[in-house]
Amino acid sequence: MDTIIEYLLPEFGFPLTNPVLVFSLLLFIILLSPIVLRRLKIPGIIGLIISGLIIGPHALGLIGYNALQAEGSIKLFSTIGLLYIMFMAGLELDLNQFKKYLNKSLTFGLLTFILPLILGYPICYYVLNLDAIASLLVASMFSTHTLVAYPIISKYGLSKHSSVAITVGGTILTDTAVLIILAIISGSSTGNLDGIFWLKLFTSLTIFSVIMFLGIPKIARWFFSKLDSEKSSQYIFVLSIVFFAAFLAEMAGVEHIIGAFVAGLVLNRLIPHNSVLMNRIDFIGNSLFIPFFLIYVGMVVDYRAFLQGTWPLVIAGVLTTFAIFSKWLAALVTQLIFNMSKTERQVIFGLSTSHAAATLAIIMVGYNEGNGILDINIVNGTVLLILFTCMTASFVTENAGKKLLIQLNESGEGELNETKLRNQHIMVSMNELKGNESLIDFSLIISDPKVINPISVVSVYPNNEKAEMMIRKSRKSLEDIVKHFSGHESKLNTIATIDYNLSSGIARVSKELVADIVLINDNKNFSFIQRMVGDERERLMDICDKTIFFCQLDKPMLSYSRIVVMAPPLCELENSFAIWVERIFRFARELNLKIELFSTISTHERFEKIGQANKLEAEITFNEIEYFEDTLLKYDKNKNDLLIACLARKGAVSHSLEIDGFTAKMEKACPVNDALFIYPALQINALYSSYDDISASPIAAGVETIQKIGREVGNILVGKKTRKQRK
Repeated sequence: MDTIIEYLLPEFGFPLTNPVLVFSLLLFIILLSPIVLRRLKIPGIIGLIISGLIIGPHALGLIGYNALQAEGSIKLFSTIGLLYIMFMAGLELDLNQFKKYLNKSLTFGLLTFILPLILGYPICYYVLNLDAIASLLVASMFSTHTLVAYPIISKYGLSKHSSVAITVGGTILTDTAVLIILAIISGSSTGNLDGIFWLKLFTSLTIFSVIMFLGIPKIARWFFSKLDSEKSSQYIFVLSIVFFAAFLAEMAGVEHIIGAFVAGLVLNRLIPHNSVLMNRIDFIGNSLFIPFFLIYVGMVVDYRAFLQGTWPLVIAGVLTTFAIFSKWLAALVTQLIFNMSKTERQVIFGLSTSHAAATLAIIMVGYNEGNGILDINIVNGTVLLILFTCMTASFVTENAGKKLLIQLNESGEGELNETKLRNQHIMVSMNELKGNESLIDFSLIISDPKVINPISVVSVYPNNEKAEMMIRKSRKSLEDIVKHFSGHESKLNTIATIDYNLSSGIARVSKELVADIVLINDNKNFSFIQRMVGDERERLMDICDKTIFFCQLDKPMLSYSRIVVMAPPLCELENSFAIWVERIFRFARELNLKIELFSTISTHERFEKIGQANKLEAEITFNEIEYFEDTLLKYDKNKNDLLIACLARKGAVSHSLEIDGFTAKMEKACPVNDALFIYPALQINALYSSYDDISASPIAAGVETIQKIGREVGNILVGKKTRKQRK
């Protein structure tokens, strides 16, 4: 026994040297730290920093100082975490919101960058006795901010409010400007700011920008299109781009975190925010890499400096006080310029006052520079600054968010969300994953992430002597579907059922699930045989009263250049108009696509109102049509367009004879395009539902035929009259 203890004791000696044991300790901290400190109302970012301080060389000494400096696992993972923070900062920015409130965002971004920088520099130089370079670096740290309190605003459903959008847009500008200053500081650390330095910096940054903004997007789009179903390969590719960009930034003479931030901006439009890939990027970063960096920061902090005199406390107090004041001043000036309310100013101040990820990144770069731009007192003061600003931001945002929500409800603006369906449910019909991957990905993108159970996958098998055997075999197919879906946080329901035919099974289960939309794979190759023996579309629409999407999705979604929506006259009067329009807006926003709409003026007005009511922005190009059949004549063909045709069932207010043959015409005119054929739900008044034997369809068809003949005769007469006038 004594021999065993003597053998094991050196492995547990402090500081720990076994890399496996060190890694295990850090993982336990990442696991337990947020759980324990959450009860004390301490933000998770601070909890990890405090944990690093406790186990670091300046406290318990579980991990020694040499382990921090060595090019080993801790430093490697902390570097990855630092790059990941900046990459996520660029990736998660909502560029559509930024474009919508561009002028106000520019103003706030300029104010929240200039005011802290101009006022902070003399304070750092004269009060804290820092040199010019260090003063500029710390003052730029005041300018940056992290949207730590954003989840609070999102919880109240105010994430699309103008004050929030302005703050988010300002974040893009101020963080970018701060990183430019960091590039200049890090570039000048090896030489003087002479003409040669500026020439080298400009040339290297130009080459870097050309590679990142012109070359990388083309490579990424090609890669994503070729490996659309390989989610693991896509994630590895994204990581490769991040680290390659960081390397290129270093070669350009600037900090690697600038390369990671640019990589996030470049990939922003190529990775949908509500996708499996985005979920994996966010999950792995927040679960592993970023916590390692935060623990590393805590290990570097030397709390003993606060016990050696009042000067370290003065530094911490000055940094924290001015950081909060400068952001309040920027919010106040923004309020006065744009005549905003006091509550909106508080929202802007609450969101922009917290310093976290980018602040740490800047300070750690300055601290780790070979010539020692910043000392340990600044690092210690920055940690306290992060603690107090995050707590202030959470408190202010919580109160301001409640006030703003109450004010919106009292003024009636809160009713703009009346079309938003919190109980939305999508039913996807498929029996196996192969050939249906794009259908699952499409359902994820158009689903609202706030809905608890947004998607159900239903497999329908014929009710015959092999029914039980097919149900048993379906388990393997359903497992493949769940595995494909597993990278997303949304819940997925899977159902295998039997019925006399596919259509009746889909109709029955859609009612049981109270689904709003039914997705069907209408791949041209899959449905050819079915169309030879009978049109499955007609059969399904006769017995299923839900909004049905017949999907012909063969190309990778990143290959789409725009969304072309073809809507017949009067379709805006259908009860389910808002249901499918909202999904189109959501799809356009996630893939950053423009919408080209062919419709009447009244349809266009209602179409845009639904997007505004649901706070889903998209750039819309409107083309007015009088008759639905004119759409294909006016449409300028592009093989990379996603065509969406809103059709109508017989008896619907927007139905006409020209709709019945539109599907075949569109497939013939645009054979290489992906397409969606949408049949809105047909709501029948329950008072007349018992009179199934009475139908006005023949009369309506006759009237429509007469109207069509009248239009054709009118066109002929107009043509003859025009020719006579020319003669």
